[in-house]
Amino acid sequence: MRTATPLALCAALASTVLLAGCGTEAAGGAGAPAASATCGSASPVADPSGRTWDNVTLVNRLCGPSGAPVTEYEVTNTEKEALTFTITFTLVNDSGQAMDNTTRTVESVKPGQTVRRTLNTDDAPVMARGRQARIIKVRAVAADEASSGAGACPPSGIRVTADEGDAAMGLRVVGLHLLNCGTAAYRVEGYPGLQLLDEDRDPVSGVQILHGTDKISTGIGGDAAPRPVALRPGESAYATLAWRNTTQEGDAVNAPYVRVTAKAGAAPVTVTPELDLGTTGRLGVGPWTKDDTPAR
Repeated sequence: MRTATPLALCAALASTVLLAGCGTEAAGGAGAPAASATCGSASPVADPSGRTWDNVTLVNRLCGPSGAPVTEYEVTNTEKEALTFTITFTLVNDSGQAMDNTTRTVESVKPGQTVRRTLNTDDAPVMARGRQARIIKVRAVAADEASSGAGACPPSGIRVTADEGDAAMGLRVVGLHLLNCGTAAYRVEGYPGLQLLDEDRDPVSGVQILHGTDKISTGIGGDAAPRPVALRPGESAYATLAWRNTTQEGDAVNAPYVRVTAKAGAAPVTVTPELDLGTTGRLGVGPWTKDDTPAR
């Protein structure tokens, strides 16, 4: 059990407000506009719903280089290991209507560190486009297990990611994707190893992981017999996750995080497929299958 503050703080209601400019690292990404020194102090931005997030805070500076308002956000790591944060924002207009969502990732935030970023949309400040930002979800994983779809290839030589999936009539289907980004062949066979984690990133018990998806539903893939898969550099494979979110008697189970082990002995990678398992207690997983879709 970790002794650090649990990551449930990322998703729970909280009363802590982080004040900007107090021992922070100003780290706006490439192309991010720097706020003018004559604009005065930054101030927290209140969500009209009254909701706050302990590890991420929206901060609004009075103006930027062009005189337009600039929205920033701060990420604070309150745990004892480096974390990679993924924050989902919704952009709303002056009437409070949600226009679209956008996601930002802040990698490898050290324990006790606060990092500031500027929230841009199409390289333009959100506020300058007549929109405001609200935080709707925060996820954080150990930095050395973070899933990454870009940047340098991990030391393992593979990337493991989860797609956004499909949902219909209570059925959920999500794809796990394994890309060989290394320089040597990579071989897998059978089913990926899965460990389900709750919002605190603690193991979830009472869920049966089924090999094959046919006991969840038919016609969704993931029910073929396992076969050896050899991936040359640049090639990829996928495995299907399937579940139903039916809720009957008992407590519903939610597992936002899944630690995926591509094969025995491989380093785990934590993805966030947001498993809303209801009270079904079952998750189906298909075998690794070579992805023959031409790369774009």
